[in-house]
Amino acid sequence: MIDREHQLPLTRQSEILELSRSSLYYKSVPVNPRDLKIMKIIDELHLKYPFYGSRSIRDELQDQGYKIGRKHVSTLMKRMGIEAIYRKPRLSKPHPGHKIYPYLLRGMEITRANQVWAADITYLPMAKGFCYLVAIMDWASRRVLAWRLSNTLDVSFCTEALEEAMLKYGIPEIFNSDQGSQFTSEAFTDILNANGTKISMDGRGRWMDNIMIERLWKSVKYEDVYLKAYDSIPAAREGLTTYFEFYNGRRRHRSLDRKTPDNVYWSTLPQRQAAI
Repeated sequence: MIDREHQLPLTRQSEILELSRSSLYYKSVPVNPRDLKIMKIIDELHLKYPFYGSRSIRDELQDQGYKIGRKHVSTLMKRMGIEAIYRKPRLSKPHPGHKIYPYLLRGMEITRANQVWAADITYLPMAKGFCYLVAIMDWASRRVLAWRLSNTLDVSFCTEALEEAMLKYGIPEIFNSDQGSQFTSEAFTDILNANGTKISMDGRGRWMDNIMIERLWKSVKYEDVYLKAYDSIPAAREGLTTYFEFYNGRRRHRSLDRKTPDNVYWSTLPQRQAAI
């Protein structure tokens, strides 16, 4: 994150973090309460109908009694990072100068912990605003290894989550993500390359390539975020800490033969890594 007290100039800090220099002087304008309420509904509609564009979402909103035009809906969707066709919000947009890695998981049998990790970012509505959540997940067990909240989409909260996951759970053989600028940035990929992890990236628009973490977002929102309506990032952080403990340790998955992510992760972790 930018540190205005640091000896490095702000311009150099922005270069290292791959941030626009103009963003250093930008002061955010609060979103009005009506738009926040509409954005929450848009988020819910997008989870149910990922193929809906701005026209269809406008129609749904009008059916619910909101007087709103397609252009306004489109503006809010862009602010949220949501597009039709993609199942997930496209919060992490490609950077033209970053290297794109091939998708490595096609046809692969993923059966053990730390064989493949995945990451993604999602939009989280709150009672008085919104924030973004990044999660690092073990593919075979569905276990959430690390996560972070942020009110911006800079790369630092993603690298912090990755470094925490590696520190606690070791090094994955393959790391899969979308082609968003946070995950293609040198700050992120250098960590993976330095540890010998192979990098895999979804094809453009192929939400199925990262389906495991896509399903996580639906669980997080319907089972916690929408029910709690957190009023601040600290409250969301506290609530999600409790939820992810439940998700990993108590929530059974049909796809895991009614086992929990913790059960599967620790039982399939290679003994060499489990002893670390």
